[in-house]
Amino acid sequence: MKLLKTNASSYRWVAAAVGANSAAGFQLGTSRPVLAIGGFNGTDATPTLAEFKQLVAAKKIHYFISGAGRGGFGGPGGGGAGGIGQSASSTAISTWVTSNFTATTVGGVTLYDPTAAK
Repeated sequence: MKLLKTNASSYRWVAAAVGANSAAGFQLGTSRPVLAIGGFNGTDATPTLAEFKQLVAAKKIHYFISGAGRGGFGGPGGGGAGGIGQSASSTAISTWVTSNFTATTVGGVTLYDPTAAK
């Protein structure tokens, strides 16, 4: 939780997670905005990979939470990265992030920092 709050005011979203169910626990735990990729269940095609890359390039998102469907920092779980029914857009974003940025695991949660090159 402390990691997500670090320099939080410098970003529009302290993190991004696939699905609102996944993002909710992190948002509640940090009292900071978390971008829900793919809407409620991660099944909507928003944002697109191109839009997500623009947000990353503009340094609007600090972390990407991988596999957040298991819940985060005591929060409720949902259909996280790699979840059944996930949109092609959500899958493309997850794949791009995990392929291009370094993973850090904190408290059993895997985070990627798209502000730092691999």
